[in-house]
Amino acid sequence: MGKIITTITELLVDEIDMGNRLRPVSAAGVEALKTSIRELGVIKDPIHVRKLKKGGKIVLLAGGHRLTAARELRDEGVEGYETIKVTCWNCTDDFAQLMEIDDNLAGAELSALDTAVFLARRKAVYEKMHPEAKAMIGADLVAKRWNSEETVSVASFAEAVSHTLGITPRHVRNFIRAGQALGAKEVVDLRKAPKPVGVVDLMQLGKIADPVTRYDVVDLMSRGEAKSAADAVRQVKAARGEGPVPKDATDASYARMVDAWKRANKAARRRFLEEHGTEVWLLLDEMDKGLSE
Repeated sequence: MGKIITTITELLVDEIDMGNRLRPVSAAGVEALKTSIRELGVIKDPIHVRKLKKGGKIVLLAGGHRLTAARELRDEGVEGYETIKVTCWNCTDDFAQLMEIDDNLAGAELSALDTAVFLARRKAVYEKMHPEAKAMIGADLVAKRWNSEETVSVASFAEAVSHTLGITPRHVRNFIRAGQALGAKEVVDLRKAPKPVGVVDLMQLGKIADPVTRYDVVDLMSRGEAKSAADAVRQVKAARGEGPVPKDATDASYARMVDAWKRANKAARRRFLEEHGTEVWLLLDEMDKGLSE
């Protein structure tokens, strides 16, 4: 499946192609790594690369943050980072992607969205490499698909993620469902969302079977026009005449105030006016002046 052909060597940082990564390099992560490198005076671990048979291009497998940090330190005039230590592999495309996925899952602080993308992709690559696992049924399928001695177990990732996020392994399987449902453009758009996509959002996105509906929901979230995936679904349904029009912030606040007033007994209402009556009279006076002008 893959074997090391060069234990450790050094290459010019500009010789290495970053390739098409499953997620972009984090600028904050690179800055933190550069600070560590300056303090230690060395990049502790080599990055992993492969040399393509066609054209001889050297492509990164794992270590995108380390490679980016080395390039930036070189550009900043720090000596010793024109080259970087590498471990070179001779492997298939599938094995190469597994290495990228496992490197991120094992060593990076991933967002909920990136976790879903990586776990879903790992499952797909594993089943491609082991078609017999996909063909199995029942207990044999579970044992083979989620517990492989040849590659890092998806189940172990599910357990690790479940502890980190405080959810069950079953919900981690839902992560995978969401990652499988989302297209590449949808993932890119969701990364642009002002509010990070959370676990609950992913559960909701994974349930949307209609790709057109999912695209509209993602679009609203990416532009910050929905506070959650569930809110975006309500907006999409309302726009299609399939549900009630969602209330704006003022309507929602007003509804809560009316509901609280109706539920309160007379003593509670009196206490409210005793403590907040001045504010109420000031608002009424402000409204009267507005009407008379």
